[in-house]
Amino acid sequence: MAPAYNQTTTAEELAGHFPAEIKDKVVLTTGPSPTSIGATFVEAIARAQPALIILAGRNPSKLQKTADAISQKQPQVPVRLLQLDLGSLAAVREAAAEVKSWDDVPHIDVLVNNAGIMATNFALSPDGFENQFATNHLGHFLFTNLIMGKILASRSPRVVNVSSDGHRLSPIRWADYNFREGETYNKWTAYGQSKTANILLAVSLAEKLGSKDLLAYSLHPGVISSTSLSAGLEDSDTDFAALNALDKSLGNAEGWRGFRLKTDQEGAATTVYAAFEPALQENNGAYLQDCHIADPWTDTVKPWATDKVEAEKLWKLSEKLVGQEFSY
Repeated sequence: MAPAYNQTTTAEELAGHFPAEIKDKVVLTTGPSPTSIGATFVEAIARAQPALIILAGRNPSKLQKTADAISQKQPQVPVRLLQLDLGSLAAVREAAAEVKSWDDVPHIDVLVNNAGIMATNFALSPDGFENQFATNHLGHFLFTNLIMGKILASRSPRVVNVSSDGHRLSPIRWADYNFREGETYNKWTAYGQSKTANILLAVSLAEKLGSKDLLAYSLHPGVISSTSLSAGLEDSDTDFAALNALDKSLGNAEGWRGFRLKTDQEGAATTVYAAFEPALQENNGAYLQDCHIADPWTDTVKPWATDKVEAEKLWKLSEKLVGQEFSY
């Protein structure tokens, strides 16, 4: 009988349950900077002896700190760094080209799209897109598709998108995804749109590539007490008051109830679950929470984030915005 996992399950606990699934795998994770759930994830799975851990992010010095933390505890596990700025499509293409040039890495077993920014002030990416949508979604969309050949070369390929129950804050704003160059901007609405996009991308990947054995999932890690994600908030008291007001205006239960804070170990657990749980094969494309498939009746799961029509619309829009089609 499978163990019962819940919101207090830790990443290290799950890594201990999936040693055969983790061993000898090549795992690429975006955004694993120190104090992030991405770093906690890679450090937890290192104990099970993956073949290679690839750390991808904007800041090489931060990546090196995470690499050093892995090597200190698991010196036999190879670690490789990849400079990846998800906010720039040109930089994403450069990083993908580098990955494809690695002849000694013929396949990638698990891609974890973990990097993200939250509730930042309005800004446009170098390509002219609202920055949260560009960084959280478009960069990952392009990177994932550009290295898909190496992912599909795996015997058991998986893509995991770290989303959030913050997707409750907004569907894709089809006629105004760029917030009229800031005129209609709300930082939490923009965050919600980008997190909805993370879930819809997993739905599309499962639909388009499930026949080629690709498994794709998205997840809500929880509200983490020590993560660096909220470090970019200009004024946390004001910003979280604005979040509360938005939730109330939308009729979301989160506007009236408090959040249970998780530790970084608890926050990274669902990523481990999504990346390696064998039983998930029967639920390709699922959105996960607290190490289980999220239940629309009891968990926060908005229909606009799991709808296949919405997923296909976003795929087409994303192709248009990045300037490249990916037909599978």
